[in-house]
Amino acid sequence: MHIPQRTHYAGSLRAEHIGQKVIINGWIDSNRDLGGLLFLDVRDREGVAQCVVEPSEATMYLYEEGKRLRSEFVVSIEGLVRKRSNPNSKMPTGQVEILISSIQVLNESEVPPFVIEEEVKAGEELRLKYRYLDLRRPSLLQNLMRRHKITQSIRNYFDAKGFVEVETPMLMKATPEGARDFLVPSRLHHGEFYALPQSPQIYKQILMVAGLDKYFQITKCFRDEDLRADRQPEFTQLDVEISFPDEEIVYEAMEGCLRKVWEDVGFVLPKFPRYSYKEVMERFGSDKPDLRFELEIRTLTDLLRGKTEFKVFNEALETKQGVIACIVAPGCAAWSRKQLDELTEHAKLFGAGGLVWLKVTDAGIDSSAKKFLSAELMQEIANASKASVGDLILIAVHQKWSRAYTIMGALRSEIAKRLKLTEGKAFEFAPLWVLNFPMFELDEATGIYNSMHHPFTSPVVEDWENKTDDLAAIRARAYDIVVNGYELGSGSIRIHDRKLQSEIFDMLGLSKEEQQKKFGFMLDAFRYGAPPHGGMALGIDRIAMLCCGTDNIKDVVAFPKTTSMQGLMENCPSPVDPRQLREVGIKLGQ
Repeated sequence: MHIPQRTHYAGSLRAEHIGQKVIINGWIDSNRDLGGLLFLDVRDREGVAQCVVEPSEATMYLYEEGKRLRSEFVVSIEGLVRKRSNPNSKMPTGQVEILISSIQVLNESEVPPFVIEEEVKAGEELRLKYRYLDLRRPSLLQNLMRRHKITQSIRNYFDAKGFVEVETPMLMKATPEGARDFLVPSRLHHGEFYALPQSPQIYKQILMVAGLDKYFQITKCFRDEDLRADRQPEFTQLDVEISFPDEEIVYEAMEGCLRKVWEDVGFVLPKFPRYSYKEVMERFGSDKPDLRFELEIRTLTDLLRGKTEFKVFNEALETKQGVIACIVAPGCAAWSRKQLDELTEHAKLFGAGGLVWLKVTDAGIDSSAKKFLSAELMQEIANASKASVGDLILIAVHQKWSRAYTIMGALRSEIAKRLKLTEGKAFEFAPLWVLNFPMFELDEATGIYNSMHHPFTSPVVEDWENKTDDLAAIRARAYDIVVNGYELGSGSIRIHDRKLQSEIFDMLGLSKEEQQKKFGFMLDAFRYGAPPHGGMALGIDRIAMLCCGTDNIKDVVAFPKTTSMQGLMENCPSPVDPRQLREVGIKLGQ
C-alpha cells in the first residue's frame, strides 16, 4: 500500500492556506451526509479539519466512498483548501475547509466502546482499559505535547547552566526512604533483591563526591504507596544536585527553571514568597498551602488564656503545645445547622473533638459556646479574627500544635471548596518556598523520631550546636516549592561529613551494623573528600498537571495506573509462569 505523505496536520490549517492543495492523514471524527453534500471531519493530534464532497457527476465516486466511512476509520485525504461559507468560530480551523479530490482508506475501525469526544460520557475504568482511544481526545493529546515541551524546556535550561545529565541505575540497593520499595528478585542470587529507586538521592550525592559539580536528570521513580489524584506508583522526577552551594544558589537555579518552563508553555510565574514551616502551618494550616485565596488562620491561645471557664479551651491552655485557633468563613453566618454539622464532621476526620462557632450578625454575635463566653469575649474574638457582619467564625482546639493547625488547614480547604474560591483559577499560579522544616518528626504510634524529609538532610548549624533532648526543635536546611496547594518538590543542603551522617543515623535508631549494611557504600565515599552539596527534586507529573490546568495526574500521564495500582489496558499486575518464579527462587504461599 502506498501511504500518501501529509503536507499539513489537519488541525494546523488556517486562512493563510486557502488556495493550497494539501494532504492530511488522520481519523474520521464525524460523517454528515446532507443528501449528496458530504462533510467529513478528520482528526489528528493537532485538531480537526472539515472536509467536503460537493455533489456532481464527477465526484459521485468520492461521495460513495466517503459515505461508508465511520468514526475512527484511518484515512488520507487530498484536496484544495478553501474558505468556509459558514465559519465556525469555536474551531481553530473554522475559517477553512478542504474540498476533497481524493480519499484513501488506510485502515478500518470497529465501533469503539465509547464516543471519542471531549465531554466523554464513559467511566474512567472503561477509558483506562481503552487508553489508546481515550488518548485520541484532543485535550489529552495536547497535554502530552505540552508535557514534551516542559521536559525539553528543562533540558535546555540546565544544559545552558552547565549541568550534566547522568542516568543513574534503575536496579539499586533497597534503602528505606519513607515509602515501600518495589522489589525485583535476582535470578543469579536467589533470596536477594534489587529495589526500584524511590529517588536517585544517594547516587546523585555520590556524583558530587566524584567531582561532577552540577548534575541533573529526568528519571522514573517508584513508590509502593496508596494512590490519590496527584500521585502514581511510578512517577517522573527532575533531579538536581550542585556542589559548593548555599540555599540561595539552589533557590535561584530552581526558580529560574520553573520560570522558563512556565514561559515556554505560555504562562508567567509571579514572585516566590518565602515562608518558614512554622509560619505556613500557623497561617494556613498546611506545609503546602494554596495561596490563590486568603482565609488565614488566627491563633487565639493567648487571647483566651484566663478569660473563660470553658473546659475544652482550658484543657488545651494547660498544655505546652495546646492551641486554640480560628478561621473566618466570609459571608457564611447564615449557614444552616446541617452545614455546620458537616463542617464539624469534616474537622473530626483530622483529629478535632468538635468545633465552636460564632456568627457575627447585625443583631450581635451568637455562638455554640455562648454560655461559656461573655459578650465582651466574643467581641474580642471577632476583632482578633477580623470578622465582619455576616461572617462565620470557626474555632478548633487541640493539645498538640501540629494537630491543631492541621485541623484548621483542613477547614480552610473545605471552606474554599464550598465557596468555590479557586473556580476559574486553574491558570492563576501562586508559588512559594517553604523553608526550615523540622529535622525530625515524632511517630505518635511508635514514639520513635523519623526524618521529616530524609536522613541525608543537614541540620541548621545553630540548632544542632544547641540541641537538647527535644529533637523536634532542630530545624533542617530543607526547603519545598509549592504551587497552588501542590508540593512540586523538596530539597535540602545535604550532610557531607561522614561523622555527622553517622550521628544522624544513630539518632534515628540505626545501629552501626545497620548503617554499614544499608548505607556503607555512601559512608565509605564520604571518607574521600566529599564536597559540600545540595539540591532538589521536582515532580514532572505535577508540573505538567498544573500547566495543563487539570487536577488529576492521569490526565498528563500516557498510561496511568488506577487508584488500586492496576494497569487496565495491559491487565497488570498479573500472575506469571511458575517457571519464572522458580528461576528467581520464589515460592508463593497458599
